[in-house]
Amino acid sequence: MTSHGTFVWNELMTPEIEKAKAFYAATLGWSYKSVPMPDGAYTLAFAPGKEAPVAGLFPWPADAPGTRDWFAYIAVDDIAQALERTTAAGGLVLRAPFKVPGTGDVAIVKDAADSVIGFLQPEPM
Repeated sequence: MTSHGTFVWNELMTPEIEKAKAFYAATLGWSYKSVPMPDGAYTLAFAPGKEAPVAGLFPWPADAPGTRDWFAYIAVDDIAQALERTTAAGGLVLRAPFKVPGTGDVAIVKDAADSVIGFLQPEPM
């Protein structure tokens, strides 16, 4: 169960998916499952003994901002309200909410200190 204001997902954006998979398999024992997406395959990472994925790996162009970075998502109860509060607090909505099937509504924001984070309003379980 997710809770408003808590970190709920992490994603590695890298042009080197296979190298990243090998590294985390060797260091953490992760296994993987590819999921088809419109922009290419998305890789779910699983920790040993866990049925739910612990992270995602996303192919990202080498020359794009954020390459080789982990990107975190924070759960929100109401994404529209979270975005209103973001702008009221001096932040900026970088990407309006979009639906991720089977996951929920996601938006990307920049906080008042110029740090970028994702908000996720999970689908009801």
